[in-house]
This record gives sequence, C-alpha cells and structure tokens, in this order.
Amino acid sequence: MSILSGKNILLGITAGIAAYKTASLVRLFIKAGANVKVVMTPASKDFVTPLTLSTLSKNPVYSSFTNEDDENATWNNHVELGLWADLFLVAPATANTLSKMATGNSDNFLLATYLSAKCPVYFAPAMDLDMYKHQSTKNTFDTLIGFGNIMIPATSGELASGLHGEGRMTEPEDIVSFIENDILKKLPLKGKKVLLTAGPTHEALDPVRFLGNRSTGKMGFEIAKAIANKGAEVILVTGPTHQTLSHTLVNRIDVTSAQEMYDACHNHFKDVDAAILSAAVADFKPTNVAEQKIKKTGDSLQIELVRTQDILASLGDIKNKQILIGFALETNNEIENAKGKLKKKNLDLIVLNSLNDKGAGFGGSTNKVTFIDKNESIKEFELKSKAEVAEDLTREIIKLLDA
Repeated sequence: MSILSGKNILLGITAGIAAYKTASLVRLFIKAGANVKVVMTPASKDFVTPLTLSTLSKNPVYSSFTNEDDENATWNNHVELGLWADLFLVAPATANTLSKMATGNSDNFLLATYLSAKCPVYFAPAMDLDMYKHQSTKNTFDTLIGFGNIMIPATSGELASGLHGEGRMTEPEDIVSFIENDILKKLPLKGKKVLLTAGPTHEALDPVRFLGNRSTGKMGFEIAKAIANKGAEVILVTGPTHQTLSHTLVNRIDVTSAQEMYDACHNHFKDVDAAILSAAVADFKPTNVAEQKIKKTGDSLQIELVRTQDILASLGDIKNKQILIGFALETNNEIENAKGKLKKKNLDLIVLNSLNDKGAGFGGSTNKVTFIDKNESIKEFELKSKAEVAEDLTREIIKLLDA
C-alpha cells in the first residue's frame, strides 16, 4: 500500500506538450490506490483527450464551468471540487498558467478550482529553456512557493523546441515518488519504528490439533495500517489469520505459537520506539506434543498444560526508552483488572475492552475500548469501527512519543 492509498488527488493539466504524459500519471496514482479527478484548461485538450483521462481515472473530466454536452447545462462546482481534494497537482504547469496562479487570475475552470483548494498544491513546470530561466518565471516560482505551494522542479533534457536544457517536466514516476516522499517526511511518526503483535497463537496438541482462541487479528491489522499511514515503520508479528495488509512501511512476520511470537518480539524490541501487543496469546500450551495424531481410545482425554512465557511482562522487564502498550480483554472487574495488569507489566498504556460491551471483542468489525495510562488516567470511548479505534490509539501513541 502506498502512502497515497485512499487519497483524493486532483490533477490539473495545462496546455504543454508534456500533457501527453498525464495518462501515465493518472494510471500511477490509481495503481497507488488513490482516487483521481482531472481538471483541464480548454487548450490542453489539444494535447491529450478528456476521453482518455476519464477512462483511466473512472471519473468525469472537467474543463469548463458548465457541462457543455448537456442542452440543459449544469454548473460544475469548482468550490466542491477544490474541497474534495487531499492534494492538487498541476502538471504540466505552463508559464502562462503559473503566472495566473501567482496573480489570482481565474479565467478558466482550473484556475478557479486552484483558488478554491484548501489542500497542499504541487506544481510541475514544463516549458522551454529560456522561459524556465526568465526572471519573470523565477518570480512566479518564488511567489507560488511563498503561498505554500510545492514545486516539483523541472529536469534537463530534450525540449519540444529542439533545444537541450532545463525545463522538461519531471517524469510521471518521479512526480509520484516526489509527492509520496514529501507527504511521508511531514507525517508525525516519520522516522519511528513500532513493533506490533496481532491475531491468535496456536499451540499444537499433535500434528492435526491445536489449542487456540477466537481472535481474527482484525484489530491489530487496523492498528498496523493506521500507524504506517502516519509514517512509522511497522514490524507486524502476527499469528495465524486470514487478514491481509500490503503497505510499503509494514514488515509482516508470520508466527504460529506463543514461543515463536516471544522470540520474534525479543529479536526486534531493542530497535523500536514503541511496542503494541494486541495479539491474543495463549496462556497455556501442552507439556508434550504428540508426534502422531491422538487416537480416540476412551471416553476422556487428559492433557497436561504448562504456562507460556508472558511476552508483555518480559518486554516490560527490559524496556528502557520504549513506549509499551498492552491490551486487556476482561469479563468482570474490568477497570481494576486492567489497572493491575498495567502496573504489573510496567506498561505506559493499556487498552481495555470488555466482553460485557455489545459489539466489542473478537470477530466483529467494531470495538468499544477504554484507555488507561500509567498515571491511571481513564479515557472511555463509545462503540466505534475497529478502524476508528485504531486511529484513536494512533493519536495516543503520537502524544506518548512526543512527551
């Protein structure tokens, strides 16, 4: 998953020969998981067709204030379009359009949308060498950067005039990388590394059977996605689960047993800034694992169990700089039991959920949690989707790491 996944990207296309590259640009944004809408200046349609761009983006293409193909023309709302966008990219950005952006001229739909946008605006200049070097163009760049717009500098190469030099629009792949890196470096957890456990563990009885629990790993995977989307590198140690997550900042390590999860956590704990243990780890495992399938030889079967190593407590014993967060699933005396676990295991925060709360617990898409910090400050939340709970926890982690 790219950092652009789920982002609403508005692509503004102006009348430069580099407009032919915007079809590839749209495809790259779509491949990254973004939603794309295209705004064109009227003259840019001479270089690339709206049909091509609408087919690739799966959205209408806008180039005028009204729908020209409708005899009962309706207004295209540039304000709503500007508010829809999470980021606005003008590429190629000609000298003509850039100068109008700098002076507030809004003589076409693209410019009116630009003046309505509240999101970050990127621009990728494309023009001939002399135009790119001209003082008036440099002044335009300085003005737009002063507005907070972000310039994706042109590169050197063969230009439409036949000259060779600076002014060539950056290639689509490099534009996407530039935007991804710019977003990433501004995220609150950029440079942080987080260890996260998720899912159940399975403790083998024999080659066929195991002891397990009802955890699906959904909560842990939502937390992994939320934290990675804030810029942190996530080491996701997960027990057996059908959950999937593809994200450039998530390194998934699959384990089966509590011992394997213990080993993986201890291998990585010393290198992380925070650890969040949301997995439902088995408390007990069979003393002996049968080498062959256990046969039915009577009306009962006795299996001796031994305690597994407590991963959370073991990390609490050795932590120094790390923020350590645990989960507690309780059925009675919830607050007191969670506080006890918080102190006993040397945690900075515990996330409590109770099976007495409808919609909480394993398997579902919702959860109802309470945060208790090491000062025993309690913060209760209403029933939310697990994705929203993950966002709440991520905000709490940001505070703890900034403290």
